[in-house]
Amino acid sequence: MKEGGIVVINFGSQYVQLIARRVRELNVYSEILPWDTPLEEIIKRKPKGIIFSGGPASVYSKDAPLPPEGIYDLGIPILGICYGLQVLAHQLGGKVAPADKHEYGRATLTVLKENKLFKGLPKEFQVWMSHADKVTELPQGFEVLAVSDNAPFAVIANPEREFYGVQFHPEVTHTQYGRQIIANFVFEIAKANRNWFMENFVEEQIKKIREQVGDKKVIAAISGGVDSTVSAVLTYKAIGDNLIPIFIDHGLLREGERREVERNLKSLGLPLRVVDAGEIFLSRLEGVEDPEEKRKIIGHTFIEVFEREAKKYEGVKFLLQGTLYPDVIESAGVKGAAKIKSHHNVGGLPEMMNLKLLEPLRELFKDEVRKLGKILGIPEEVLGRHPFPGPGLAIRILGPLTREDLNLLRKADKIFIEELKKWGLYDKVWQAFAVLLPVKTVGVMGDVRTYERVVALRAVDSSDGMTADWSKLPYQFLDHVMRRIINEVRGINRVVYDITSKPPGTIEWE
Repeated sequence: MKEGGIVVINFGSQYVQLIARRVRELNVYSEILPWDTPLEEIIKRKPKGIIFSGGPASVYSKDAPLPPEGIYDLGIPILGICYGLQVLAHQLGGKVAPADKHEYGRATLTVLKENKLFKGLPKEFQVWMSHADKVTELPQGFEVLAVSDNAPFAVIANPEREFYGVQFHPEVTHTQYGRQIIANFVFEIAKANRNWFMENFVEEQIKKIREQVGDKKVIAAISGGVDSTVSAVLTYKAIGDNLIPIFIDHGLLREGERREVERNLKSLGLPLRVVDAGEIFLSRLEGVEDPEEKRKIIGHTFIEVFEREAKKYEGVKFLLQGTLYPDVIESAGVKGAAKIKSHHNVGGLPEMMNLKLLEPLRELFKDEVRKLGKILGIPEEVLGRHPFPGPGLAIRILGPLTREDLNLLRKADKIFIEELKKWGLYDKVWQAFAVLLPVKTVGVMGDVRTYERVVALRAVDSSDGMTADWSKLPYQFLDHVMRRIINEVRGINRVVYDITSKPPGTIEWE
């Protein structure tokens, strides 16, 4: 922990890494610690400020996660977010109870009093609420700074002790001025120093990789996406030819994906090896419907193939993966967080594995990885690629997958991506893809009744993958894509567009 940074105490929030990310955007180092971290470990890091995250628990339940005793006597400013506000109120003598009305989604916040937390902000703006409990009585020394329709204690503070609590989530993009609120806490209240820069991260990680790996060899799990490419280039700078980049074609790729990956990686000077393993993956996935089972099968098979390839080289002890923060969060890699789904490179890994994992990007979000890639000299055309899940099209075909379904989805997806690029929309959305649904609908084509499959198009806007909103693509564009898919992909007679945000949905359908 760099001196002068911010410690984020995690109570199990799905957004905990996003809080740390918002602080790092301000060029201030942040570190996440679980709620049961001993007080001396917090003191050792010499934080300028502490942020309590949200979480799914209730402070009045017998197993409620609470920070260590003595944390309020350190003289360090604290910002409590959602559950973190309730922890502040509960432990300092106030009262928390179940709310008569739950509050989820956007709400209007009205600021009642000028204060450092809302410096430079308007008196009224939209915030993102997500809570079932509420503060009913303030602790001694606290005052109300802002309210919403369903939260009379939406923002509270003890200015003398520099303790602040907000019932909403300033870390999500849905909250107006959320970043400024966090910045006000970090600089106006905690007086933190700017000490986090991606250039420093490169130097630190290269040193760390060399210390961890020594003279051993590392197999890189290359998917062709931004994460695995950046992690491979970073590791190659650290250990050179002791890195063995391997791209496994699992038969679940988009059309033309393999050729593009080979071209990109070789242009970066990496000695890429390609392994054709489509048959083994497809045979093991045959008849599998449950998305969690698909992910686990793919994860196990990936490791099995990599271990088989590793035996061809002497001295291989590590497997490099482009694992990011969102992967870890959604796979419940953070203590106390609710599990959303297993990622093939986190929750899907076998318990016993002969290779040690090397994950230099595990603490980063997607946009930070792209910044890192620019520093490493990776071309924009590679860094600008939309995210593509490791399990590939297997999780974009709902229900059991077949080779016929894979071909249908590849054709529809190719048309969607082609048109996004032609219309100049590809770089304006975070991620776009097609999903093949396990239903058939009646249609009329050429005066003949049809009974064929449905494809859903999905495009989202996001900055980090933790939250996302559906992309407002032009109607003319969607109409054009629909006509191309139905006219050119035999077996599909209906196209729908997904307008679900994250939350409540996820970006991928499975």
